[in-house]
Amino acid sequence: METKPLQGPLSGLRVLELGQLVAGPTAGQMLAYYGADVVKIEPPGKGDPLRTWRELDEHGESYWWHSMARNKRSVAVNLSSEQGQNVVRELIQRCDVVVENFRAGKMESWGLGPEVFAESNPALVYTRVSGYGQTGPYKDRLGFASACEGVAGFRYVNGFPGQVPVRPNLSLGDTLAGMHAVIGTLLALCARERLNVGGQSVDVSIVESVFNMMEGVYPEYAGAGVQREPSGATLTGIVPTNTYRCADGRFVVIGGNGDSIFKRLMRLIEREDLADDVRLAHNPGRVEHERLIDGALQAWTGQLSSDDVLERLAASEVPAGPINSISDIAQDEHFQARNSFESVDVHGQERLIPALHPKLSKTPGHSSSAGPRLGQHTDEVLTEWLAANPEALAAWRESKAID
Repeated sequence: METKPLQGPLSGLRVLELGQLVAGPTAGQMLAYYGADVVKIEPPGKGDPLRTWRELDEHGESYWWHSMARNKRSVAVNLSSEQGQNVVRELIQRCDVVVENFRAGKMESWGLGPEVFAESNPALVYTRVSGYGQTGPYKDRLGFASACEGVAGFRYVNGFPGQVPVRPNLSLGDTLAGMHAVIGTLLALCARERLNVGGQSVDVSIVESVFNMMEGVYPEYAGAGVQREPSGATLTGIVPTNTYRCADGRFVVIGGNGDSIFKRLMRLIEREDLADDVRLAHNPGRVEHERLIDGALQAWTGQLSSDDVLERLAASEVPAGPINSISDIAQDEHFQARNSFESVDVHGQERLIPALHPKLSKTPGHSSSAGPRLGQHTDEVLTEWLAANPEALAAWRESKAID
């Protein structure tokens, strides 16, 4: 398979990724997708644990790894050794961005904290991802997404009233933190370019990344003293927006909460009485009579197949959609038309991985390669990046830092 040259908007940007698993590597994945030269530092012998997480292919490699580490180069360096720390220190001197997701203070313990490079690489953007941030009373706690989603309030509102809070079967907090790390990195690069302020540190926490997504939960509490509770498949204070079972056993989501949309929806299900009911003309009244409305909608969907329900709703311009599994998504014509899947070469075989978004019309991102072998680019990267420092390069070649 031919490898396309990287021509993304971040082409020419050097990024050193230090960390593993999900949060930091998600940021590195996005930056690499849009053209940055992302060099991933991994421990020799085992590499990032994500290499062997979850479903494995015939080579014992994670399918997820080939997506998460796309477009990156792998350098195997033992960060616990003095030689390894020296090598990474030299690499940081020559890059634009560092992305790290160790526990707060870990980089400092290796002599690799941002203050070390304030004078030697003043343009450096140093992006840090941790559970609770670099300051505050919780900064030393291990910050797994599972715990941080609870701390940030997301798990509290997720699920059904009176039942155990539900976790989506995803590392949502980690991914959100990775996205925030990308945003912070690009903001810092923009400030460096436009405001001539040089580099700076970007402090991203999983807790705050999740808290950023909590919409009006805090303003409602601070302003009205209202604590939002779990509400199952509904959205508190907005009606109708719920999930309904169809005659074929599948579920559809219907969002008919706009005033004119609600009238069209009620007429579609042949409930003219509800369409013309002045009590339901606006959202506050519909909230008061939520059970009545949901009962009418469930009675209607329960008589029809999900396809029939969705076709009728689309014709009436009522927002709705199916609850898709990944197999549904893989066959969905819209995802196909939007080029939501890309092909990469893995051990000489074509492998499909998800494309990343957003789409840029002139400088799009793309997947040029799958996740690399452990240490595949060690010699290549160090020879290339350390060429201007022959002493450091010679010291590396004499050391065991890469073994």
